[in-house]
Amino acid sequence: MNSLHKNFNIAAHTTFGIEAQTAEFVSVESITSLKENLRTAPKAGLRVLGGGSNMLWTQDFPGRTIHVNLKGIRRVSETNQSVIIEVQAGENWHDLVLWTIENQLAGIENLALIPGNVGAAPIQNIGAYGVELKDVLVQCSVIYRSDLSEQILSVVDCKLGYRDSIFKNELRDKVVITAVQFRLKKPPHAPNTAYGSLEQELKGKPKNIEEVAQAVIRIRERKLPNPKEIGNCGSFFKNPVVSKTKFESLQNKYPTLPSYPVSEGVKIPAAWLIDQLGYKGLRRGDAGVHPHQALVLVNYGQASGAEIWALAEEIQTAVFKKYDILLENEVTRY
Repeated sequence: MNSLHKNFNIAAHTTFGIEAQTAEFVSVESITSLKENLRTAPKAGLRVLGGGSNMLWTQDFPGRTIHVNLKGIRRVSETNQSVIIEVQAGENWHDLVLWTIENQLAGIENLALIPGNVGAAPIQNIGAYGVELKDVLVQCSVIYRSDLSEQILSVVDCKLGYRDSIFKNELRDKVVITAVQFRLKKPPHAPNTAYGSLEQELKGKPKNIEEVAQAVIRIRERKLPNPKEIGNCGSFFKNPVVSKTKFESLQNKYPTLPSYPVSEGVKIPAAWLIDQLGYKGLRRGDAGVHPHQALVLVNYGQASGAEIWALAEEIQTAVFKKYDILLENEVTRY
């Protein structure tokens, strides 16, 4: 079994960099070790950690935190048009994107530079610049915490929605994702570049998927702070989706309200709502809202998780009071 650390500071394992203690910490590199640590978890509780890019620790944890550090990428099957690859949950997501580009496999280049590990990608159904994980996901391998049984969940089983999945609902805290399979396309490629800001960045049809990924990276680096330089989890809130009727009512009051039609109704940029209320760039001690992107809450150094959370709740309350829209968190609070 991998080394078990006592009273471990979790800050370096989360992109928010919040100082918080977990009574036990272990990084596992095999299914055997993972199962053993699940089996022997203390009664005080169990927490599973990947890249730490979508969690906010607001207090110390009295139980065991398991860092899933499973590594490996392999080709499972292929046709003349596509390849199915299986990727272990502990692989870094952006490193995987770069690997697919090097191997001329298309499908996730629009998702470049998203922080976190592969195992968390289905939980969030990560998406950016016109592409979502559900577009390429084949299946997930999971282990049930209760009895250590293993199961394969198809893309349909995963119930992927907008930043949502079965792992955030029925299976929350019940399974650990150990590997994910993706179906990617062989050349010739037809990159997805219809998303507004990506199309503008490319200024014409891209020659290859690498150009698409590089354009995405440039946009993200301009808009979003690097977690290695300033603590953050990327977008803290989901973009709300409202009915067409509600949107029309809001538009009558706020004619400049931006929107995007979606199958469920109308999507409104949460960043616009937050910015209109004057929160962009606001700082309370070391907790703040990033000056270039109102969706991103940041830790300027010594903010506590509770301080970040209090700011998030204040923003939610203000948006609801002004626009009658309840912002949902993308980030999970612990």
